[in-house]
Amino acid sequence: MKVLLIGSGGREHALAWALSASPLLTKLYCAPGNPGIAEAAECVAIPATDHDGLLAFAREKGIDFVVIGPEQPLVDGLWDKLEAAGIKTLGPSKAGAVLEGSKGYVKDLCAENAIPTAAYRRFDAPGPAKDFAATLGLPVVIKADGLAAGKGVVIAQTREEADAAIDAVGGDMVIEEYLDGEEASFFVLSDGEHVVPLGGAQDHKRAFDGDKGPNTGGMGAYSPAPIFDEAVAAKTMDKIVRPTIAAMARRGTPYMGVLFAGLMIKDGEPKLIEYNCRFGDPECQVLMMRLKSDLLTALLAARDRQLAHLDLRWSDDAALTVVMATRGYPGDYAKGSAISGLDAASEHARIFHAGTALKAGHIVANGGRVLAVTATAPTIADAQRRAYEAVDKIDWPEGFCRRDIGYRALKR
Repeated sequence: MKVLLIGSGGREHALAWALSASPLLTKLYCAPGNPGIAEAAECVAIPATDHDGLLAFAREKGIDFVVIGPEQPLVDGLWDKLEAAGIKTLGPSKAGAVLEGSKGYVKDLCAENAIPTAAYRRFDAPGPAKDFAATLGLPVVIKADGLAAGKGVVIAQTREEADAAIDAVGGDMVIEEYLDGEEASFFVLSDGEHVVPLGGAQDHKRAFDGDKGPNTGGMGAYSPAPIFDEAVAAKTMDKIVRPTIAAMARRGTPYMGVLFAGLMIKDGEPKLIEYNCRFGDPECQVLMMRLKSDLLTALLAARDRQLAHLDLRWSDDAALTVVMATRGYPGDYAKGSAISGLDAASEHARIFHAGTALKAGHIVANGGRVLAVTATAPTIADAQRRAYEAVDKIDWPEGFCRRDIGYRALKR
């Protein structure tokens, strides 16, 4: 099969690496890709936002299957455009991607279907939102309704901080109670009716050690997550995921593709924080390292409504990834700093490129999150040690990383 993967980050590098191992694959393209992805796929300089260009390329090359990595093209309806042209694509549709495109939509769906989540209200103006936030106590959570690249959520610790966050959003927003507990990520494949679990992971959203600093797109992850045991997984499927898939089908907008549930877990009970309509980044990196089954077969089964016949196999080993980011991220940062030592680091772990470019034959930083250094081992502690051994081989003075990825699991 000829496959086109869309995206350019660490998630897409992990997907390209896994797809490239499929016996079904004859040719893998990636648009636009990055220097790391170029080791597994032929990269083509078409942005993920250029839907017409992607469709024209898929037609020109006779692409059999398209895998869309990032959320924005899904929310903007790229699946619909490709499928209308007769090109098989891993969804969801634009109507399904509203599960990530509108936080308010998800909250309303939860309320209508008794799906456990935080108490909330939706607003389109700052004044009433501030009044409601004042009734919830502190901390209080302010969410911009639309996409925000993992940084559209403020957990306000003071009333002044809450008011400032509400003013910053200005328009459509969700104000909700703060949920105490431990966060985890859970992934499934859905074909609109059947659901196959892809496992759990834990991300580290804050920029600095000890969960300090601003929220980011994710500074590291590990899988499996000890807090997400079989009992919690079963509750998540029965109380959250399956009711969501059933509700979307009843609404005439069946959800097909990867669904990512962000959860808060307390005393063994999961509550939904939010949904994403694609693999997480950096959770995808650890999941792909643990997946023993053929990824392409699994994704095709979701597209072809054949998940009832799919059984996935996973490694018992743990996987842990450390994100290396440019200093200043998630705020302002400079591009173009040189990175060396990747070959030496690769002796200890797999290096997924997230925001790199080639300049005069050398790898340079070209984004905020730049590398995802990912290791596997029988235990999380061993995987952590191997990942940081690889990090220490990378010569990049302008980069930084957290040094405590996996600490929650190691404390248990």
